[in-house]
Amino acid sequence: MKLIRLSVKAFFVLFFATVHAQLDIDADLRSRFEYLHGFNNLFPNDADPAAFVTQRSRLNIGFKQEKLKIFISVQDVSTWGDTRQILINDGNDSFSLFQAWGQIFLNSNWSLKAGRQVISYDDQRIFGGLDWAMQGRFHDAALIKYENETFKTDIGAAFNQEGQSNEGTLFNIQGFFTYKTMQYGYLKKQWGKRSASFLFLNTGFQKFKGINNDEPDGVFYRQTTGSYFTFPVRDINVTGSAYYQFGKSDANTDLSAYQISLEAIYKPGKILYGLGVEFLSGTDQDGDDKNKSFFPLYGTNHKFNGYMDYFYVGNHANNVGLNDLYAKVVFTTGKKSSLLFKVHYFMANADLIGNADKYLGTEVDLVFKQQLIKNVKLNIGYSHMFASENMSLIKGGRPHDNINNWGWAQLIINPKLFRADFKKENE
Repeated sequence: MKLIRLSVKAFFVLFFATVHAQLDIDADLRSRFEYLHGFNNLFPNDADPAAFVTQRSRLNIGFKQEKLKIFISVQDVSTWGDTRQILINDGNDSFSLFQAWGQIFLNSNWSLKAGRQVISYDDQRIFGGLDWAMQGRFHDAALIKYENETFKTDIGAAFNQEGQSNEGTLFNIQGFFTYKTMQYGYLKKQWGKRSASFLFLNTGFQKFKGINNDEPDGVFYRQTTGSYFTFPVRDINVTGSAYYQFGKSDANTDLSAYQISLEAIYKPGKILYGLGVEFLSGTDQDGDDKNKSFFPLYGTNHKFNGYMDYFYVGNHANNVGLNDLYAKVVFTTGKKSSLLFKVHYFMANADLIGNADKYLGTEVDLVFKQQLIKNVKLNIGYSHMFASENMSLIKGGRPHDNINNWGWAQLIINPKLFRADFKKENE
């Protein structure tokens, strides 16, 4: 074994002898048990709760030198028991390439980055890595990047196809998130502890026509633009955002929607206090001449509007929107542990059918975090939804008065497996 290690090290020394480079290899292993009794939707009558364990096994390889960065991340995401023990291969297609990108530095400020990559900005409301989901979120895209000490800008573009064809660019994968083409610009300026950013995002989706809606008819576009800011007011840190969506919500419907948020955080000692509000516009259930429902698209939506994912996590698109008032307290319970207590008060933003009361429910979230040893963390959570009668109006008519709760425990192991610095021979 010692001979093998020495041989590997000698290989890298010889390979990188002409450059100053760094190679990093790390792992991300996490197992999460979940108990679901009304998660994501109201619990129906005469049903049994669900329970399962999900596993992520991810290996990250990063290489960098003076003018170049390369990052490759492969992963297997599976549910315990979904593959029989003695199968010769994994028949569930759970292995995938999560990231594979290269970044070329033209000088100290400008660079080009292309490949499969995570795109994440600010509080991850519009663009985020979605790390809570075991599979994460990536984009196949190319970026032009500029950055100095106080200012950065990214210009990105993507063009998606199902495969290679000699004729046409038909893109059959349909969905609210799945764009055929994307272009965006992002700018951020910092003034000490204060910062402000601006985003303009244009996404194009395959348009169809015909009796069966299967004939290609060009592309329709949706635009999202807005700003995120953060600034301290004495001991209180204030953050907020405002975004506007326009263009088309589908091939035939105009879109006009908005999002506004404001949050204040105060941490005088070992206890953190937070108070916030978010408004996401919606469309009246009785109908409207255009779609007024904002959707936060490619962000880490699990982070917002309650951990039980009743809103904007694969659901609540083209719906009545949401007014979310929340308060949170984070207690430092030990040297390496904390306890979060958070309460959300939910209301519909637009009118419910029959002018029903807009109050939807109250959610309580508890999360305990404990670092066990270096590179090993244990997180435990419990959430409870106290749904109102009118929550049923936006959740397919399911009963509101069943118990709706969710519990989970997650073990995260993310050690750095290998790091090597290789210097030029003349250094």
